[in-house]
Amino acid sequence: MTYLVGKLALDITAGAPNNGRGENNVGEVKKMMIGRNTHPYVSAQAFRRWVRESLPADVPVSPVTRSGSKANQQAYTAGRPDLYLDDDLFGYMVALKDGSYQRDTVLATGTLVSVAPRRPTRDFGTMSRGFGPDENPVIHEHELYTAELASDILLDIPRVGVFQLQGSGLRRNLTDTAAEEAEAAGAQKTTFRGLDSIVLPIQERRRRVALLLNTVAEVRGGAKRALHYGDRSPALVLLAPLKGGNNPFTRVLAARAVREDQGYPHIETVFDVEVLREEIIAWADELDGPVLVGWSPGFLAGQRDRVREELDDLISAGTLVIDHPRVVLRGLAKQIEAGEHDDWFEDPVR
Repeated sequence: MTYLVGKLALDITAGAPNNGRGENNVGEVKKMMIGRNTHPYVSAQAFRRWVRESLPADVPVSPVTRSGSKANQQAYTAGRPDLYLDDDLFGYMVALKDGSYQRDTVLATGTLVSVAPRRPTRDFGTMSRGFGPDENPVIHEHELYTAELASDILLDIPRVGVFQLQGSGLRRNLTDTAAEEAEAAGAQKTTFRGLDSIVLPIQERRRRVALLLNTVAEVRGGAKRALHYGDRSPALVLLAPLKGGNNPFTRVLAARAVREDQGYPHIETVFDVEVLREEIIAWADELDGPVLVGWSPGFLAGQRDRVREELDDLISAGTLVIDHPRVVLRGLAKQIEAGEHDDWFEDPVR
C-alpha cells in the first residue's frame, strides 16, 4: 500500500487566477489574513477544476445533472467511477430518493496559498469603445498579484479503480445495477479495507494514474487569462511514495526574511534543505522509493543549484531525484504504466 504525498507550487506573475466576490465594481482575488499579513490563494476546487479541464480531449468525463430551483438546487455527476476517470479520482455524491452513493476523493489537494505574504494591487481600467465624445467611460477595477502559491497533495494509489459496495456514508460507491455492469465489463470482486468491493483490471488502474500525472504536468486554466495569461503548470512538485497517508513534506517551503528594505523585512519563499533532509531520514522506513522533486529552472531564482549541491549525497545515493517537473511527472507516469510499481496498488489490509 503506497500513497504519493508531497507538495505542489505555482509561480504566479501579475496574475488573478482565482477570484472571490467583488464589491463596488472591483474584481477581487481570493485572499486570507494570517496575522496581519495578506496571503492570496487559489481554492482547491479551482485547481481541481483546472486538472479536470486539462485532461486530454479524448478522455470522457462524467456528465453533470442539475435539478431543483432557487435554494433547493443540486448538481451531481453520474457517479460511475468504473466509466469515468474523474468520478474515480475526484469523488462525488449522488443523493437520490432511492439511495445515496458517495465516493471520497482519491486525489486530495489543499488550498494553494502564497507562502510569503503578498498584498494584491489594483488595476484601473475603462471601457469607452464606441462611446460618444460627451459620454463618460465605464470604470472598472480588479486585483492582481505576484506570488509563489503552495499546497499539499496526496494520491491514494490503492483506491484507484477500486469501488466499495458495502456500508453507508462515503463507503458505498455504486448502485447494485452499476456494480453488475462494471463486473460484466471486466471488474472483479474483492475485499478492500474490510468491505466487499470490485476492482478494475490493473492495466486500467495504471492508465488512470499515469494519465493524472501527465495531466498535472501540463495543467492549464485560471481566471482572467485574457488580461493575465500565465503558466499554471507546477513550478515545483515534490512526490514521495510513502506506505502511510502522512505527509511529512508539508514544511519544505517556508517564508523567510532575507533582507531589510527601507527598514522593513523583505520576505521571500525559500526551499528549506534541512527540513527535507531531516524528514527523509525520519521517514526512511516508510519510503517506498526515491523522493522526486520537479523544479522548473528560474523558479525561486538561485535556490535550485544550491539545493542540488547541498543534497548531493542523497542524490548520489538514489534517495532523491531533482529534475524538471514535466520530466519527473512524465517519467513516473511511464514507470507506472509499464507495471514497475504494481506493488503500490496493493493494500495489505483485508
